[in-house]
Amino acid sequence: MAALYHFSEDPRITAFEPRTPAHRPEVRPLVWAIDAWHAPMYFFPRDCPRILYWPLPGTTGEDRARWWGERDAHMIACAEWAWLARMQTATLYRYTLPPERFDDLNDAGMFVSHETVVPRAVEPVHDLLGALRAARVELRLMPSLVPLRGIWDSTLHASGIRLRNAAGWEGHVSDAPPPGIATQ
Repeated sequence: MAALYHFSEDPRITAFEPRTPAHRPEVRPLVWAIDAWHAPMYFFPRDCPRILYWPLPGTTGEDRARWWGERDAHMIACAEWAWLARMQTATLYRYTLPPERFDDLNDAGMFVSHETVVPRAVEPVHDLLGALRAARVELRLMPSLVPLRGIWDSTLHASGIRLRNAAGWEGHVSDAPPPGIATQ
């Protein structure tokens, strides 16, 4: 299995302890990791709300025309204009994690561990916009993410991250735990 990653604004993490998200107390404590293909989903300041999407083998022509077009991007990432200055100045740290300690959720490159995980390496990511460009991610800045609510009704894959922080976004389906996450 290829390397897995965790992104943080903290450069001093020596071990990742399983945690329960404060906004989802029903979820068992976990350490989260992401694979390389999906890593650009985390090239954002931690609390930045964003929606990322890409076509799947079963994406219909109608959905491709409406949401994707003819672009040659890896994925499309949408964020609010209000976060641009923070994206331009934030530094993230990419922690390389041992893949043998993680279980694959088979959902958008997400992996979890129930054990403490010690990173193998850490490196800074200073230029988030440059990292997105290098990963062939098209960044779309919008006043609000609310017009994208319909993306979950399409045949594309859509991931919403930190949407509870988005202006005008309440009670969307993405607030539920991802498939495969056992709750207590």
